Amino acid sequence: MERVREGSTRMRSSGALPGEDGGIGGATASGPGSLAEFTRDPFNGYFEGRSVDEIIPPGSLLDTAGVRRWFDLFSAGLPESLYTYQLPLGLATGPVTEVLGVPLILFSSYSYLGLVGHPRLAAAVREAVDRFGTSTGGVRLLTGTNELHHALEGELADFLGQEAAATFASGYDANIAAITSLFGPGDYALLDQYAHQSIQDGVRMAGCEMRRFRHNDLEDLERRLRQARNRGARRVLIAVDSVFSMDGDQAPLSDLIAVKQKHGAFLLVDEAHSIGAIGATGRGVCEEQGIDPSTIDILTGSLSKAIPSSGGFAAGSEGFKIYVQHGSAPYIFSAAMTPGNAAASLEALHILQEEPEHMDRLRVNTAMLKNGLTRLGFETGRSNTPIVPLYLGDEWRAYRWARMLLEQGIFTSAVVYPAVSPGQARLRLCATAAHRPEHFDRLFAALAECRDTEAEGG
Repeated sequence: MERVREGSTRMRSSGALPGEDGGIGGATASGPGSLAEFTRDPFNGYFEGRSVDEIIPPGSLLDTAGVRRWFDLFSAGLPESLYTYQLPLGLATGPVTEVLGVPLILFSSYSYLGLVGHPRLAAAVREAVDRFGTSTGGVRLLTGTNELHHALEGELADFLGQEAAATFASGYDANIAAITSLFGPGDYALLDQYAHQSIQDGVRMAGCEMRRFRHNDLEDLERRLRQARNRGARRVLIAVDSVFSMDGDQAPLSDLIAVKQKHGAFLLVDEAHSIGAIGATGRGVCEEQGIDPSTIDILTGSLSKAIPSSGGFAAGSEGFKIYVQHGSAPYIFSAAMTPGNAAASLEALHILQEEPEHMDRLRVNTAMLKNGLTRLGFETGRSNTPIVPLYLGDEWRAYRWARMLLEQGIFTSAVVYPAVSPGQARLRLCATAAHRPEHFDRLFAALAECRDTEAEGG
């Protein structure tokens, strides 16, 4: 750890961009615990000299098709030093960070507003910890609620244009709570095929009949709605993301609202990648598309992306909030959001409303990322948000490009099946308000180098 701290000091004092003083094979990456070693063996030699059959004896706990698939991937990829996941950041997430002493430009962070480390947030967290401690010591329904939770929920509701909001320890919990508390056996849930995993898990836990409709395909949704009614569905939930986390496009809310009203269904919209990322003032997809928020039955979201904390929310009518606080397992049986996270979320909402320059920079940088990739001839799909996928198709190609980018000081995420459909592997790139033009220049140059290296058979 001392070596990493020394590397951090060098980076901060030099002001150099990643790659200017050597790539991951340079002096700062040498020795045990280097970034180069981590990508080859992040599991302390667990796979070294052992076949998957030796690691997973027949009939053992790990003897499943899913485990074998992952372990086969590890065994094939590690000798090529292709493991670029779980890289241990030595500095705060941001446009420039550090991994094991190596400075890197990060282009896959959810911190859309670039507020991680903002001094106002740090001060708010310190004050909250000084007053309330590091934990609430209970669940929200019993002894885990403090003044910060009430303040946050009130301001969230106002910000979102909803009557009320309930907060949870994570966005995942928020979706689980909203779905399982109100839907169950006999109900149908129709999900956009790209909807968040937490929505899918909530539907399964609720015991609903689940069907997926083709992405943003209203005709297919209507077909599924007719089928559900013909099969005696008691109630029907339609669930979508407002901004789809892997493709960066938006749900057509006006059309979805019209369909749900026509068929007497209910609509859940997950705003995880929308709040603080789109809309004139960062209020999300309703603001972006000119939709009255009250026409959406359930609005859920995350407080760990543009709002740089950890937590989630479910918003809607006052009656919805009251019931979800008394009828959902995550609210009753899971630890409450910590005081520090509640304070950070609350202060981030204040910054978002008081400092519009962050949204202004995010819009400029989103256009810079999208336009630069387009000029280079890369396929980016229908993205119209800060999430811009770079489609590569083959998962091994995505692994190799992510690794080649690391060599050039660029940290991006390779996204493969099951996070995306087979054959749709990509690099998931995200613009943030904190990126600078020189960061984009370095990214575009590195991507061009990857393409040229691949063309040459490297």
